[in-house]
Amino acid sequence: MKKHFFILISILFSALGGFAQLHAKNKKSTDLCVFLGGSYYIGDLNQTQQFLFTKPAGAVMFRYNHGPRIAYRVSVMIGSIEGHDSYSSDAAQKQRNLSFKSQISEFSAQVEFNFNNYRIGIEKEKFSPYIFLGLGVFAFNPKGQLPNGDWVSLQPLRTEGEGFEGGSKNKPYKLIQVCVPFGVGFKTNIARKMGLGVEWGMRKTFTDYLDDVSGKYYNPNLLSGEHTAYLSDPSKGTDPNFTNVGKQRGNKTNKDWYSFIGIVLSFKLTSIKEKCPTVE
Repeated sequence: MKKHFFILISILFSALGGFAQLHAKNKKSTDLCVFLGGSYYIGDLNQTQQFLFTKPAGAVMFRYNHGPRIAYRVSVMIGSIEGHDSYSSDAAQKQRNLSFKSQISEFSAQVEFNFNNYRIGIEKEKFSPYIFLGLGVFAFNPKGQLPNGDWVSLQPLRTEGEGFEGGSKNKPYKLIQVCVPFGVGFKTNIARKMGLGVEWGMRKTFTDYLDDVSGKYYNPNLLSGEHTAYLSDPSKGTDPNFTNVGKQRGNKTNKDWYSFIGIVLSFKLTSIKEKCPTVE
């Protein structure tokens, strides 16, 4: 699946790069952008509700405008995601009683396609809706909450027996992963060298462990650590003679997603003019 995504993105980048050549002559420029908004996640602890548990997020971007239709950008984004079974309307999910939070740190490269010609400072090209697509890497570290309110990193605890015989994975999941950012936005000029936009970007990931929930309940007697058994199964109202071991804890067939939504303030840095070829 990863291979197919990368091939598709490579083809798209090549096609857009060729299209950009038609619009780029003497219209290249660079921008410095600041993103302010929020981040949230979709996964086992929040399967369908967009924007639920949105937390503050921010980013710095550098954009190279190859012309009025195509731009390339790199960005560093930082946000937080979280989920809580206790907020669910589903009785079974409430009884499961899992929760997590994690910081997300992302570096990505993306290409933007403007539906209208757009350049900061040009009155006739002052606004456009756009879409973007790219590739990125991100770091995360899910933490679970103890009854006393403290938060503990979950990946080292192997709450689903990752790396152990019969566990949900044959080795612990990695805290640095690949993502595919894509989304939509709208931008407009607000001053001679400033633009303002709104953007909603989703991240396709290839991990099901943003929330440390994926497979089945593991035998807590085989897990080490003072709080591991509780964080593996904090179920409410369970008969002490009943065990969840071997039962479904999460849905491993659906990978987790995270998203950013907010405003983008762009500052035009330079206009780049192509040099005319010299005549000998």
